[in-house]
Amino acid sequence: MNANHFGPELTHDGTRFRLWAPAAKRVDLLLDKPHALTRDAAGWYVAEIPGVRAGTRYKFRIDDEIDIPDPASAFQPDDVFGPGEVVDHAGFKWRATDWRGRPWHEAVILEAHVGTFTSEGTYRGMIGKLDHLVETGITALELMPLADFAGRRNWGYDGVLWYAPDSAYGRPEDLKTLIDEAHLRGLMVMLDVVYNHFGPEGNFLGRYAPGFFTDKQTPWGSAIDYRVPEVRAFAIESALAWLRDYRFDGLRLDAVNTIVEAGEVSVLNDLSAAAGQLAAQTGRHINLVLENSDNNASLLDAAEDPPRGRFRGQWNDDYHHAWRVILTGETQGYYADYQRAPKQDLARALASGYVYQGEVSAFWGGKHRGEPSGMLSPTCFINFLQNHDQIGNRPLGDRLVTAARPAAVEAALAVTLIAPTTPMLFMGEEWGATSPFPFFCDFKGALADAVRKGRREEFAWAYAKYGDDIPDPLDEKTVRSAVLDWSAPHREPNRSRLALVRDLLAVRRCEITPRLAGARFGDARVVDDLLTAHWQMGDGSTLRLAANLSDRESAGVPNSKGTSIWGGALSDHLPAWAVRWRIG
Repeated sequence: MNANHFGPELTHDGTRFRLWAPAAKRVDLLLDKPHALTRDAAGWYVAEIPGVRAGTRYKFRIDDEIDIPDPASAFQPDDVFGPGEVVDHAGFKWRATDWRGRPWHEAVILEAHVGTFTSEGTYRGMIGKLDHLVETGITALELMPLADFAGRRNWGYDGVLWYAPDSAYGRPEDLKTLIDEAHLRGLMVMLDVVYNHFGPEGNFLGRYAPGFFTDKQTPWGSAIDYRVPEVRAFAIESALAWLRDYRFDGLRLDAVNTIVEAGEVSVLNDLSAAAGQLAAQTGRHINLVLENSDNNASLLDAAEDPPRGRFRGQWNDDYHHAWRVILTGETQGYYADYQRAPKQDLARALASGYVYQGEVSAFWGGKHRGEPSGMLSPTCFINFLQNHDQIGNRPLGDRLVTAARPAAVEAALAVTLIAPTTPMLFMGEEWGATSPFPFFCDFKGALADAVRKGRREEFAWAYAKYGDDIPDPLDEKTVRSAVLDWSAPHREPNRSRLALVRDLLAVRRCEITPRLAGARFGDARVVDDLLTAHWQMGDGSTLRLAANLSDRESAGVPNSKGTSIWGGALSDHLPAWAVRWRIG
């Protein structure tokens, strides 16, 4: 790592500013007047300015040609093109001073988008809903990306300033207050971070630090070159800033399979190790997870505490895709890979994690996908029936409840929320919300036109079917349609769905979580639509599942030992879409 680090640093009588700009001939710091920065041999420009305190706004001027924000700005009150603001992170008065987090096996995750979680669309607006999460049985709130993006509305995956929480949702102290209030209630807070690309608007790095990028491409633009020490340090320092300055309990790294130049020792390894050092120094539980379509089991280890190069878990798309095909019969896109035997695919996911553990995937270009995963802890697999992608990357942004029968969805929930894998819900799913979550952003001009054109090309088949019903991602009405209706949980059928989810998570809290440490995969199979599975729990007991994945009663259900924890008394018959759990 470079001896310099990114972003402004408050000193005893002022602030030290830094910018890595190896392609620049001159850099000035813009305050009330320009201040020339001094360059070293590695391309770092540095100046310490007396009297500059927290709240000061600043920009950099490159070669007397272009004014830019600090790429490591801690806050951008006027969006990505405005000046940065110096922030005194040490000045915030935390209340949950004894909080050290929760071990990973206790995680029950709810993914949320700050801007649509409440009608306020702010960090502080979320605070009033934290008690609802606790009462539901959620233990970890995972926020979609916050790194500053262009405009006032965005999913968050177009961030360009990786250290600055977006001002559309409030100020840094507002975000800290949200996290502090969550900790006071025993809730972990995790953050989705994007280190595979920069957003398309507001990123000036190519002008003064072209070494950030290679000639290779990701689906979203030029690949980031993590073989360059300064580039690697930029990402790792960003991750540490979220964990240290905001006290996030963990990070979810977006689409790491699209990181092209990860380095001989992967940037993922170094990021995990750096987070582990912070965890060891502070005595905190820091939980890092991945999204990774390559299904690399070798990156995962739920028991490595603190992290030393690996990650607690991975979003398990295979599990979702198998259920989606079972529940809706869909065939388009990646669902084509799960058509042959989706119920057997579900059994494999329950028995050993991934469905694809080295088999050829047609959707992924006919390549072998994945690694054997059955030796991992079941908690390495974050299983879900919905998330932002699986809702929002649909033409209408429609939720599962609009396409599948309630009894079937409830059976899927009864499997997902009690199984010894790590469960995740998408905001509102706990009460069966029907509000869509379509893709939305707030770009202007040619970029806005390009986004519209790209969506039309991606969903050409859907435009022929749905026409003008497909929401315009640039229209403000689209984001408003995604805002959760918090009155819905008080009405039927949402009230009953919420009661079901709370009952399931109460069973998990009492019967599963205390036995999860040291749990191991067992076996699962489907015969005549009857799914049976078992796992060896950490206390030596065996957890058993029987689930009828059909519309007709299932006979010949095998008798199993143990005590019923969900689904009623032992019987050799299961009604349609019934689920039974036993342990002993």
